[in-house]
Amino acid sequence: MDLIDDDAPGSNAHEFTVSEISGAVKRVIEDQFGRVRVRGEIGRVARPASGHLYFDLKDDRAVIAAITWKGQAARLSQRPEEGMEVVATGRMTTFPGQSKYQLIVDEIEPAGAGALMAMLERRRRALAAEGLFDDAKKRALPFLPEVIGVVTSPSGAVIRDILHRLRERFPSRVVIWPVAVQGAACAPEVAAAIDGFNALSPGGEVPRPDLLIVARGGGSIEDLWGFNEEIVVRAAARSRIPLISAVGHETDTTLIDFAADRRAPTPTAAAEMAVPVRRDLALRISDSGGRMTRALVGRAGLAAQRLRDLGRALGRPAALTTDARQRFDLVGPRLEPGLAGLSLRKRARLDALPLPGAMLRQFTRAAARDFASLGARLGPLGAPRIAQMGQRVADYGPRLEAARGRVLAQAKRDLAQSRARLGGLAGRLDGIGARGITPWRERLERVDRLRVSLGYEQTLKRGFAVLRDGKGHVLTTAAEAGAEARFEVVMQDGSLQARPDTDRQGSLF
Repeated sequence: MDLIDDDAPGSNAHEFTVSEISGAVKRVIEDQFGRVRVRGEIGRVARPASGHLYFDLKDDRAVIAAITWKGQAARLSQRPEEGMEVVATGRMTTFPGQSKYQLIVDEIEPAGAGALMAMLERRRRALAAEGLFDDAKKRALPFLPEVIGVVTSPSGAVIRDILHRLRERFPSRVVIWPVAVQGAACAPEVAAAIDGFNALSPGGEVPRPDLLIVARGGGSIEDLWGFNEEIVVRAAARSRIPLISAVGHETDTTLIDFAADRRAPTPTAAAEMAVPVRRDLALRISDSGGRMTRALVGRAGLAAQRLRDLGRALGRPAALTTDARQRFDLVGPRLEPGLAGLSLRKRARLDALPLPGAMLRQFTRAAARDFASLGARLGPLGAPRIAQMGQRVADYGPRLEAARGRVLAQAKRDLAQSRARLGGLAGRLDGIGARGITPWRERLERVDRLRVSLGYEQTLKRGFAVLRDGKGHVLTTAAEAGAEARFEVVMQDGSLQARPDTDRQGSLF
């Protein structure tokens, strides 16, 4: 290239416009670096409202501006994050508006597993600092969920393993939310499925699950990366339904495992955590029923034994009934004679009452005597006077007879009423006697049944015996029996005479 002396007068060098120079530089860069792969660390990530992604690729000595257009950003398998070491694939170009070159990126790959793990650890620490992984927020799993929601791919072996394990242990209703389990669509679909299950209302057309299982089979860290995305972790942390994470194999760890309420090493193990074994539940119920029956029988037996012990403390039944029997013997024979005597006394008192007719007849006779005496005394007074007084006496006769009839009728009515009252009193007295005797008879019968059931004769029927000495006293110890020359052994059907065997030590017979 020739050097042009711009200061030389009359120079005929070509003059370029700014746009021409920028276009020439753009063509040179795009021709020489049409499509390249650049390894570096991501820095200064910007996501404006337009949907494009702006970030830097840098190493320890240089920086390249990078951009991903909106349509390409949606197809990226790995979202760029600051501090992440990646290999970016794209084409080099320039931006004349700012006189700079830049890389149009259409694919981003992590620069090895070490870079992914470093970024994963940074994300884990950041989310843990927000409290998303706190143990206090984790919910207990329901003992026997009626509906289980499963977030997984409907065509993989995972869902078949889960359904098969549930049928073996305890068949439950399963609602599947199909999602992509790897790739760019994995994270948003899984987060939407978790939020969707939580948005269901109880009793709706689609039942709201009592438990969620997010499941996927094993794979590389790149395949499982969708379950490390922040939107999935936050969806699992805010789920109001208890959630089991069953992503990958036992050695695989994703960030959803920390946010879930329980982590299962495999999808099959998640099904085992979700429901108990029906056969074990049946055995536990049977065992509990047997224990409850034994406890009830034991308690009833203890109560019966206590009742028997208290019955023995009541004393001899005959002693309990002696006073009642004596009172009954004293009262019973006196009831009938007493009633008969009362009736006779009442009748005698009634008969002894003076009737109004007899009183009138006695009064008439007395009046006649008085009149005769008076007539003799009044003889000198003259016949007119006597005739007048006789007429007056004659007039008293009908009036006295009428009065006598009325008095006799009233007396008969009073006598009938008295007899009716006496009959009522006699009936009441009979009822009182019967009612007074019946409760005593019933109490006596109950006490007698108690005497029979608690008497020693019933004990003899169960195989026991009573020892009595020569005076008829009961022997209660071996020492007392050994001190007697002979004693009587009373059994159910009779008694025997026995004597202690003093040759055998510690033996009674």
